[in-house]
Order: sequence, then C-alpha cells, then structure tokens
Amino acid sequence: MPAEHVSGEGPLDTRPGERPGNPRMGRLAAAAVFATTLEWFDFLIYATAAALVLGPQFFPSANPVAGTLASFATFAVGFVARPLGGIIAGNVGDRFGRKPPLVAAMLVMGVATFTIGVLPGYATIGVWAPILLVVARLVQGLGVGAQWGGAALLLTEHAPVERRGYYGSLVQTGAIFGAVAGNMFFLVLTTVLTDEQFTSWGWRVPFLTGLLLVLIGIYVQLKIEDTPVFHELRQRAADSRQEAGLRKAPLVEAVRRYWREILQAAGAFFVVNATFYILISGMLDYATKTVGMSRGQILLCVMAAGLTQVVTMPFFGALSDRMGSRKKLYLTGTVLMAAFAFPLFWLVNTGSVVLVFLGLLIGFTIHATMYGPQATLCAEMFPADVRYSGASLGYQFASVFAGGLAPFIMTALLAATGSSWSLSLYIIAAAVVTFVAVATIKERFRRDLYETSSG
Repeated sequence: MPAEHVSGEGPLDTRPGERPGNPRMGRLAAAAVFATTLEWFDFLIYATAAALVLGPQFFPSANPVAGTLASFATFAVGFVARPLGGIIAGNVGDRFGRKPPLVAAMLVMGVATFTIGVLPGYATIGVWAPILLVVARLVQGLGVGAQWGGAALLLTEHAPVERRGYYGSLVQTGAIFGAVAGNMFFLVLTTVLTDEQFTSWGWRVPFLTGLLLVLIGIYVQLKIEDTPVFHELRQRAADSRQEAGLRKAPLVEAVRRYWREILQAAGAFFVVNATFYILISGMLDYATKTVGMSRGQILLCVMAAGLTQVVTMPFFGALSDRMGSRKKLYLTGTVLMAAFAFPLFWLVNTGSVVLVFLGLLIGFTIHATMYGPQATLCAEMFPADVRYSGASLGYQFASVFAGGLAPFIMTALLAATGSSWSLSLYIIAAAVVTFVAVATIKERFRRDLYETSSG
C-alpha cells in the first residue's frame, strides 16, 4: 500500500481524488444530491399518496382501514425489491464501477414512477389496476435499492478524508429534499384543487415528473467521473493481470467474509429507517384519521419539520468528523430516539399544529444524529472491493423490515390496540436492535477506503 494512505488518525490521503479542496467535490456533491433528491422524490411520493388517496383508487373497500392497509402493503412491496436492486447494483458496482448502476437506477426509477402516474384505477380496469401498481412499485424498489450505494460511494470515495462524514451526509439530504418536495407538491395540490379533482387526477401529477430522472441519468453518465478508489482497483487488476481487488463475484466474497458487518449495518439502519417512514408517511395517516387534523395541516408540519434536516444532517455529519468516532454519535441518537418515543405521540395527540410541529421537529433532529453520519459509517465498515455489495445489502435488507413495513405495522398496531402506546413501544424495540448492532461495530473512523479484502 502507498505510504500516504490514511490509517486511523494518520496523515491525510494525498491521491488526486481525495485532496482537500478538490474543486470537483462541489460538482459531484450537487449532482449526487440532485439525483438522490429526484430518486427519493419518486419513491416517497408513493408513501404520501398511499396515506391520502391510493386506497380508494386501487383497493376499493367498505372498510377504510382495510384500504389503507392494502395501499401501505404495496408501499412495502417496493422495499421487498430493494435488496434485489442492491444485490444487482453491488455486484455491478464492485466489478465495473460505482457510476453504471447509479445511472441505471435513475433510468429505471424514472420510467416506473411515470408509469404509476398514467396507470388507470380500479374503476377503469378492475383487478389489473392493483396488479400493475404492484409491478410498478416493485420496479421502483429495484431502482432505489440500486441507487443509495452508488450515490453514497460516489461522494465518500471522492471526499477528503477529514470531511468524509460531511460529504457522506449530503447523500442523505437527498432523501429529505425528496420527501419535502413530495409533501410540498401534495400540499399545493390539496390546496388549489377540490377533493374531487385531487382524487380524480391531481394525485397523478407528481408521478409524471419521473421522466426528469432520465435526463439526470444521462447527465451523470456523460459528466461525472467514477471514484478514485475504483480507478485504483481497476489499475491494480490491470497491473497484476488478474482479478485482484476486482473479483468476479464480489457479492459472494462480501457475504462469505463480511456477513457480520452486513448484519451490523442492517441493524444500525433499523431505527433510522423505521422512524423516518413513521415520521414522513405513517404520521400523515395517523394525524388525519386518529387525531383529526386536516391533510393540509399535517402535510405542512411534516414538510417544515423534515426540511430542517437539510441543515441538521450535514451538521451531524461534520460533527462525526470532529468527534473521532461516528459510533458514539450514532449511539447517542439511538438512546435519544428511544427516550422520545412516548413524548412524540403525546405531542401529536394534542392536535395542536404548534405542538405537533414541535414533536416532529425534535423527532427529525434526533433522527439526523444517526442519519447524518450513516453513509460514512457504513462505507468505512467494508473494504473497497466489496464495499458496494456489503453496504447495499445491509442498508436494503434493513429497509424491508424497518422502513417498508413501518407504516403498515403502525396502522395495524393502532387498529389492534386503539392507542399510540403500542407505536411508541415499536420505536423503542427498533432502537434496541440498532443500539446492539452499532455497539458491536468495530471502530473504523477514517479508515483507508483504498484498502481491499486481500490486504
């Protein structure tokens, strides 16, 4: 290994791709955040639509709870496909570069989202409507499952080592920008349209913007370089005339040698994913149907509180660069989230816009203490030649059980118990899983990202 590699608190890596002040980082960060924003906008507008309108459109039922559960079930279907998207993208990303699967993910997501926007409802084509909706949602899941690893590594592997946490957090802000933009879109539509217009055609408008991702994918393909880490992996393979560091089956290598790290990464994401989807999706249904708030009120609260993460996530990402341990910050956030599980719903149950916003604001801020450093913590857990596969597997498997099922579990628990205490216990249980997983992760702060599994 070259002498200038970083190890622990040692000297900064001086490769061209990671020099402090690299002028390309601004362009890379802007492209990654914009692409991630659109990707998550496309994926998360489904969450809002599921809470507000998809039930009666595609799953007509005399029981409103059954219709909501069905729409949230199709929301969860997208998460079931995410690990497959992560597996495919991880294998491609570790063999051929971080950029190709990222571009493919954007193209796939854009087409699937547009398809949902033009899909006829149950009243028009009967049972084919929910079937085709599930298919489109599965394709969306493949796209977003492939996207996160590529965007996260595009920034963390380009970033100066002393600012790795900060740049990694910018990838996470894309999810917030996407969620807020989606809620804003629906807020405007529910304000300017009548209920009849919104349920008839207005909800489709956000989905039609999916084609923008196709254009962004073309831009990334033409203008953005792959990461310096992958360039060195490819050069090593060429120099040695073998597949050293560029294995034929990086997925197999990741599972065989780093299964503990994959499980730890999945556990680390558990409470982060669960609370995120409770806050941005499940809370919409809860506040309108249980608390009695209007759609406009709760959309505005979620949007305004969520938007603060655009500031808090980079702050906590940068803080993780200075603390000397991303684990400590992550564990602190996990404990705080468990402690706030009951107060969150006490505030929301008041129905007061001010108190509901306060509850969501605190919840999103605590969430940012984990979500900010998450991408960098995960990237530092795996060596370069299996990083895309390992990070994607951990993140996407957690998303199935924690993220995708969270609104469904939230609705089911509320229907079974009739009280929010069960929802608070659900958050606490998820926090326990995450605390155990993160506490067992080996400290790898400022790990040399060029290191491979072969040493």
